[in-house]
Amino acid sequence: MNDLLKQRIARLLDGASDERGYQILDYIEFLDSKYAERGRPGGILARLTETVEDTMRAGKLPLQAISGTMGLMDTAAKVMKGLAAAGQAVVDEAVKATEPSTPPSPPPEAEPPQEA
Repeated sequence: MNDLLKQRIARLLDGASDERGYQILDYIEFLDSKYAERGRPGGILARLTETVEDTMRAGKLPLQAISGTMGLMDTAAKVMKGLAAAGQAVVDEAVKATEPSTPPSPPPEAEPPQEA
């Protein structure tokens, strides 16, 4: 989808209530399931968040409870991504520290003294 279309949709969604937003989400997911050519991207945290949200909606919980829970889960996902990035940086530094450095070049051999 091109950026102009995304911006236009975002402008229209800005004024929508949470209830209307969930109706729009349902329709988009319906279209995705009907016409999608490839699987949805996203990691395990994204799928977990979607599952929790769908379960809460199916249980007809109040929208404020759903929104609050999704906010907490989004924050938790950001924290986990930060931890993963920090862990990867530590591993990268450890690998770099254990790599053998370039050995120093041997000193040039001294020439034998010349006899006169």
